[in-house]
Amino acid sequence: MAMSQLLSRRVVLSGVAASLAALPAMAQSPPLPALRRLEARPGKARLSGGGETSILGFDGITPGPILRYQQGDDLAVSFLNKLDQPATIHWHGLRGDNAMEGVAPLTQAPVAPGGSFDYRRRLADPGLFCYRPSVYGATPELVGRGLKGLLVVDESAPLPADADLLLALDDWRLDDAGQIVGGFDDPAAASGVGRIGPLLCVNGKAAPALQSLAPGARVRLRLANLSNARIMVLSLAGAQPFVIAIDGQPCDAFEPIKRSIPVAPGARFELMFDMPETEGAKANLILRGPNGEDRDLFVADAKGAKASKRPPIASLPQNAALPAEIKLANAKKVDLVIEPRKAATGPAWTINGALTKGYEGQPLFKVARGTPVTLGFVNKSGAALAMHVHGQCMRLLHDLDDGWEPYWRNGVIVPPGKTKHAAFLAESPGKWAVHDDILEHEAGGLATWFEVA
Repeated sequence: MAMSQLLSRRVVLSGVAASLAALPAMAQSPPLPALRRLEARPGKARLSGGGETSILGFDGITPGPILRYQQGDDLAVSFLNKLDQPATIHWHGLRGDNAMEGVAPLTQAPVAPGGSFDYRRRLADPGLFCYRPSVYGATPELVGRGLKGLLVVDESAPLPADADLLLALDDWRLDDAGQIVGGFDDPAAASGVGRIGPLLCVNGKAAPALQSLAPGARVRLRLANLSNARIMVLSLAGAQPFVIAIDGQPCDAFEPIKRSIPVAPGARFELMFDMPETEGAKANLILRGPNGEDRDLFVADAKGAKASKRPPIASLPQNAALPAEIKLANAKKVDLVIEPRKAATGPAWTINGALTKGYEGQPLFKVARGTPVTLGFVNKSGAALAMHVHGQCMRLLHDLDDGWEPYWRNGVIVPPGKTKHAAFLAESPGKWAVHDDILEHEAGGLATWFEVA
């Protein structure tokens, strides 16, 4: 090679190197968080304190492992289906991110036996949420055999408390041998009150759960109803509770009427209270039953050295990502007239006089992103409904005026023969499910969907 050519090449290369050195460094994307493996597989549980019950569980246990994160973290879960039937994971109560909703066949195909699916989503909101399968028609059995768990997203500055307790509430129907009774496709359950079991459990063990706490201790009690169908009216005796969050969203702390809260399947409530200051006194969480047939679910016993006195119970910060108001005058108004069907076979419910195709077929309605929506749930049946709207936070509207309740909800209890209205701002694009959280009702046809463009 000629010396002139070599010099020329050196000049060019040195010039390129100098130019590259002068350019700013390319921004590197942060690495994706490592996936946490979560398996749906058969397992064993001692639900009643006796022998073992065959169950289906996440990682083989029920409820599944508590998934706990900080606000702003990324949820990264690799779901492996080790069942002999299709399944998904639905992240119950989380807003937005339609592709990660886990509702089959609406937002994804069900994960076949032996298959897997990776769920990744940003946890923008703190709060208490649930996770469970959602496969249309199969959900009652998958959940009823034990596939359910709690997801906790802690706020960056939690309210001060001496104890932070999680209670997963559930019921079971077992036979004399302690095994789960089948018949999850019972038409009477689909058209009636749903599948309700007599064995009440807290965190996978027969109720009541027992706890010793310091006299005067400040307690944060996070409750989730993971049952298929039981609407639980819960009261706290022996202490004054304040509700600080509902369905994962903070609210101004308030004292519930008669110290009682109605908790539908899938609903979550967070309470704050102070233990009695007298040694041996108790705070009892009670399930109110018909004809005074009340049952303790949780009993806290005041024991040990007295806790330090704390200031009055405060509220959590409100979620600034939710709208300050919903302009109802501009809302898309949609009624769902819900009626039971008397036919012996086929779907048990109609919506607006027609049989639904669940999460297939055409949407109930379509709206543009940013549209306010008002849904009217008209219950023309003799059973209470627990209507749930996926991916959204709703305001329950007053029955007699144009106001709304001062808290956000994912679901609305609609008593027999009554109508309830709820409003939300359709902020997240995608296909969103609307159904009854009484899972036998959903599988019986009380399910539809809408689209946000």
